[in-house]
Amino acid sequence: MAAEWWVHPAFQSIKLRAASYQFARSSWLEARGSKLVARTSRRVTLVRVNILYGINTVTEALKARGRNFEWIGVAKERKDIRLRRVIDECRKIGVPVRVLSREELDEIAGNAAHQGLVAATSAKQYSDLDDLVASRRGEYSLIVVLDGVEDPHNLGAILRTADAAGADGVVIPERRSAAVTAAVAKVSAGASEHLPVAKVTNISRALEELKEKDLWIVGLDERGDQTYDAVDYKMHCAIVLGAEGKGVHDLVRKHCDFLVSIPMLGKVPSLNVSVAAGVVLYEVVRQRRLDASKKS
Repeated sequence: MAAEWWVHPAFQSIKLRAASYQFARSSWLEARGSKLVARTSRRVTLVRVNILYGINTVTEALKARGRNFEWIGVAKERKDIRLRRVIDECRKIGVPVRVLSREELDEIAGNAAHQGLVAATSAKQYSDLDDLVASRRGEYSLIVVLDGVEDPHNLGAILRTADAAGADGVVIPERRSAAVTAAVAKVSAGASEHLPVAKVTNISRALEELKEKDLWIVGLDERGDQTYDAVDYKMHCAIVLGAEGKGVHDLVRKHCDFLVSIPMLGKVPSLNVSVAAGVVLYEVVRQRRLDASKKS
């Protein structure tokens, strides 16, 4: 009979058969962030597991085929058509399906926003800057560069908007920035699974590399000398957005070809960075669609 793992503490009360993880003796797991530590009497083995949760997030991750799926967990109380489609897709591609209680799903997801669905997967695969430039989706390049956006909800919202606006990808710094976590993927409604994201060590250097590849750099800054809709975006370009409350760093500003601002008519001096991203990106979309309609 196959041995069983008892998951502890975040996965407490869920039994995972060791045979499915190619272990032949009893073990137990201790959840520590995104790492699961598998302990036996003879050895300690680290098993990296990333948890995704939410219907849209898991569905889009399955579609994108960018992650390896270890298993999915579904709420035994939920039997609607959307969940059935996910289960059918998993069985088609050989992903194990586990039926769990909502309490167990709450423990795995770390919250109750899982919509009755979680998935244990490999980590998000980040792209190179060259990959973003090479994956141009339209006539002109459009890359979003984030200068230290640390709030996961803002990053998730920007990824969702960038994907909807047809951006080729998003650039984030390795340090002092939110990463593409489960919370970010959930807020992005799964857009994070389709949109290439590049991690770079230095944003200023990345901007210079983009310039060498014939992209113009447009920085959004409240001190900008022209409004965001005064720039002609019918060109290969990157849109730079600054950190919450800090804006674009001075060194990064110096590498921008244009500095633009969004007019503020009320008492508050600035917009949330994810909202500002939507305003500027859809001005890019508007101009390019208008140009395309004139050419057709």
